[in-house]
Amino acid sequence: MISAQKTYVYKESDGTVWFTNVKPTAQDSSRYKLIEVKGRETATKSCVGMNDRKLAARAANYQDHISKYAREYRIDSNLIMAVIRNESCFDKSAVSTAGAEGLMQLMPATAKSLGVSDSFSPQQNIRGGTEYLAGLVKKYNSNLSLALAAYNAGPGSVAKYDGVPPFPETQKYIKRVMKSYQAYLRDTLLTDATE
Repeated sequence: MISAQKTYVYKESDGTVWFTNVKPTAQDSSRYKLIEVKGRETATKSCVGMNDRKLAARAANYQDHISKYAREYRIDSNLIMAVIRNESCFDKSAVSTAGAEGLMQLMPATAKSLGVSDSFSPQQNIRGGTEYLAGLVKKYNSNLSLALAAYNAGPGSVAKYDGVPPFPETQKYIKRVMKSYQAYLRDTLLTDATE
């Protein structure tokens, strides 16, 4: 199961800023002021009971859409697969606690800006998510860490911190997606070598 957590940003009266995964309590309010909650959680419920075999079976349902939009937006299909695996475990009906929807976990406002009218339509979701991801990869000159940070926490957070934001969820997200991406690349190379 993929774990996820929110990042709470506190500010003390002396101006010190703290980042933590601990939810504030009533006692904290006298010493700390909660100023924001960062790091969009992925749809972890969709991953309960999943193993590599089950994930591969789910992924096979969307391979044609992934390949099509990877070509259209000129982005590696393995990266799209890695994002979907870590966002929703290939569950087209996934909804995160933050309200992100579908395979690539599009937030409603993002989906609307990409012309996605139904985030639970695999074709629309993959097209919109791939367009968004490809745009971020281009924006950050193929720096995948920055592109994935922006995908998870938003481009505004990347700009604010001039790099990967100091949010544990976002940093873990980048590592998980990159690990999956490397695994998909290895599988592709092995398949190509045996053909």
